Amino acid sequence: MLADHVPAWIALYDAADHRCLFANRGYAEAFQLTQDSIVGKHFSEVVGAEAYAQVRVYVDELVRSHKPVVYERELQRPGGTPVCLEIHLIPQFDDRGTLLGSWVLVYDITRHRVAERRLRESEARLDKFMQATVEGILFHRDGIMTDVNQPLCALTGWSAAELIGQHVLAYVADDELPKVREVMRSGQELRYETAIRHRDGSRVPVELIMRTMERDGEKLRMAVVRDIRDRLASEARIQHLAHHDGLTGLLNRGAFMERMGLMLRRAERSGEMLALLFIDLDNFKRVNDSLGHLEGDQVLTAVSERLVGALRAGDLVGRFGGDEFVVLLSELGSRDDIKVVLDALLSVVEVPVRADGRALSVTPSIGVAVYPDDGLQEDELIQHADTAMYRAKSRGRATYQFFEPALAETAYADLVLEAELAQGLTRNEFELFFQPQVDAATGRLSGAEALLRWRHPQRGLLSPDAFIFVAERHRLMLPLGEWVLREAAVTARRWREQQLTQGHGPMRIAVNLSRMQFNLDGFADTVMRLLQEAGAQGEWLELELTERLLIDDIEHAPATLSALRAQGLTVSVDDFGTGYTSLAHLTELPLDKLKIDQSFVGRLPDDAGAQAITRAIVQMAVGLGLTVTAEGVRTAAQWQLLAGWGCQQFQGELVGAPMPAAEFEAWVKAR
Repeated sequence: MLADHVPAWIALYDAADHRCLFANRGYAEAFQLTQDSIVGKHFSEVVGAEAYAQVRVYVDELVRSHKPVVYERELQRPGGTPVCLEIHLIPQFDDRGTLLGSWVLVYDITRHRVAERRLRESEARLDKFMQATVEGILFHRDGIMTDVNQPLCALTGWSAAELIGQHVLAYVADDELPKVREVMRSGQELRYETAIRHRDGSRVPVELIMRTMERDGEKLRMAVVRDIRDRLASEARIQHLAHHDGLTGLLNRGAFMERMGLMLRRAERSGEMLALLFIDLDNFKRVNDSLGHLEGDQVLTAVSERLVGALRAGDLVGRFGGDEFVVLLSELGSRDDIKVVLDALLSVVEVPVRADGRALSVTPSIGVAVYPDDGLQEDELIQHADTAMYRAKSRGRATYQFFEPALAETAYADLVLEAELAQGLTRNEFELFFQPQVDAATGRLSGAEALLRWRHPQRGLLSPDAFIFVAERHRLMLPLGEWVLREAAVTARRWREQQLTQGHGPMRIAVNLSRMQFNLDGFADTVMRLLQEAGAQGEWLELELTERLLIDDIEHAPATLSALRAQGLTVSVDDFGTGYTSLAHLTELPLDKLKIDQSFVGRLPDDAGAQAITRAIVQMAVGLGLTVTAEGVRTAAQWQLLAGWGCQQFQGELVGAPMPAAEFEAWVKAR
């Protein structure tokens, strides 16, 4: 009974013939036998021939040495589950020491081996993780490091051999020691930030994740050491970008306004004078359009560096976007101090910038608002400096303008006028006047120039000089320009339906184009759409562009002009002689007509200089195959002189003044 209940399988085999003499119940059932049927069976019959061949070496060793033998083997259970067995062979002797048999004691050690295997696998996984992770890992017992991984060695600059056995506090930054000691004392499992010392003495910010665990049967503290230098650098970068312009590194609008507010409050207490400068680069769009935004960014970066270099450390410099910069000057004694800074800024910004392998010149227009004279609040000073900047641009650019109360009145008037312009478009308050153009040789009517007029409900009839500048500043020029083109096309169609043009020349209506219209993407497509809507043909219209407009967009102008001429439209250069068109540009541009500015015609025939210039222009244009029109012809002497030089078309008071459509039509019929 005792043998059947001990936690082992027991059997006794005869030493002479290896047959079973006794087996307890567990041993017999393990081989699908009973305690009675197993007795007398040979060892090989019990365990099987294959197993007998494997274990016979242990039996032979017992017979030879007369000493106990221990070995392990696996046995497959009927269900296929493996069982790990530890087998003890114990010799049995008689009183004279003769070997009588061998006791077999079999212990099922499966769960022990499974536990050991799992522990080994767990430790192997932990070791692989320690070596595979990019984060440092260390184990310590009472502060003494017992194990470290390679990433920790790389993070600290020390080898594993140099770290193991050392106290962890020896590698903590001095100012962080109290915090780390408290965590070690409390034994908390937590995550916190601290700093360690690298071998080279540098400080390394880290995040520690502390855990308590058992390894090899002992309680250890594990620390995951995470390098957070990149994260802190990214956070610092994000913080910087939140307050600075990404391209130039200058303060952005929000940060500039915040610091400006602080400086204004300080100036209010001390009675200090401040000056706000609003800086806009002249014609910067040309740089982006001709060279691309990357080169444009180089120019902006160079300008920002020059601004910072020309100012004192106490002055604020910011970029509000695009080519707009703002500067707040402090520690000023008088307006003369401001002028010194302004002259310096104009000179440094105007120096050519190297971009795309060439020298590019940009000029600034600067508006100035002085605290407290021109305003007490941030927004008020910004608005007044911006208003002064636009006045500087209108005075010829590359200059500065101090704010004056009259400018605010003008700005308010512009605001009112802008609203009235928008209303005027919806209320159909605009109309076209027409000034006739005639053939120089025959005097026959050959065309008319459409001139925009506004019948203002309070101010009466207004010419473009009274409102075009405001329209261009506030992009109302686009819908206004479309209205002019559509109205001219509709008028041209009506005149042909009324047979008004019979007996005259080509009778084209000339329309002046604004820079904003011409630079608009797909402008040629817009013109085609307007012609189709009006039921007009391109041959009935002539488009007039100024010299400056063409030269400012010399890279893209030829393609746009070609697209317009392909629709049958005539292209004319207006006010020729007042801009900077070179002969080379005239040959590059697809043009049909050239109009001599009336400032030259008006001095004829008495002014010798005007004679020389005008005759040269006419002869040059005729040589290039262009039709030449003289504007502002007032006398018969001017007509005779210009016709003799080869001018083909005249326009001016001698021919006829600008007239409303109905009056023009009556004038044509009367001729």
